[in-house]
Amino acid sequence: MSNAIQQFGEFLQRDKTVHPPAYTPNYKTSVLRSPKNALISLQNSLSEITGPIFRPDELGPLDNDLILNYAKEGLPIGERIVVHGYVVDEFGQPVRNALVEVWQANAGGRYRHKKDQYIVPIDPNFGGCGRMLTDDNGYYYYRTIKPGPYPWRNQVNDWRPAHIHYAISGSGWAQRLITQMYFEADPMIADCPIVKSINNEEAVRGLIATLDRGAFIQLDSLAYRFDIVLRGARATLFENKIQGGK
Repeated sequence: MSNAIQQFGEFLQRDKTVHPPAYTPNYKTSVLRSPKNALISLQNSLSEITGPIFRPDELGPLDNDLILNYAKEGLPIGERIVVHGYVVDEFGQPVRNALVEVWQANAGGRYRHKKDQYIVPIDPNFGGCGRMLTDDNGYYYYRTIKPGPYPWRNQVNDWRPAHIHYAISGSGWAQRLITQMYFEADPMIADCPIVKSINNEEAVRGLIATLDRGAFIQLDSLAYRFDIVLRGARATLFENKIQGGK
């Protein structure tokens, strides 16, 4: 009988050649947050390849509906949209039961957070956060209000394009991914210092949701498609041997 590591396999080493450099002075926050020493590679353990495991009954019925999950005395203000897509590993296989968490600013570009002092008002009917599980095909879906752009103290008069934050917990903790989704045809994407820290055009395109006319809801919402690729299993697909093992 195989043990858990043989059964599930380790995850592939991340390809750092396609990742943006951690230290990018034009994105000022990276100056203090970037590591000063070389990273350490660790062997995957059981806790990183066999969990987490989530159940649908742990989520609320409106968790994936940001239009309704905070509404109290009316509906939130702004452009109603649907966002959907698939979560797959790097081999294109669906990642089932992945937890997809999202958070964002309101239509005016302000977060519901005490440290956000942007001058636009807080929408009393919009919380700006939600979560959902992928189905057996790795599919996820939610609806929300399209967030607005906002200024930030990076360099003089820098603005963030409209975006939604994502945190994905896949089939193992080693698949954990935190990223941001942008919107197709937004002219502010090209000027964003965070986006400009990515030196790979294909990687940038992978962060931009495309308008999906086939998923529009008539007289209600536009729709955007955003697929997410997580890292895959380390074991070679056609050999029953852990890569790097004896």
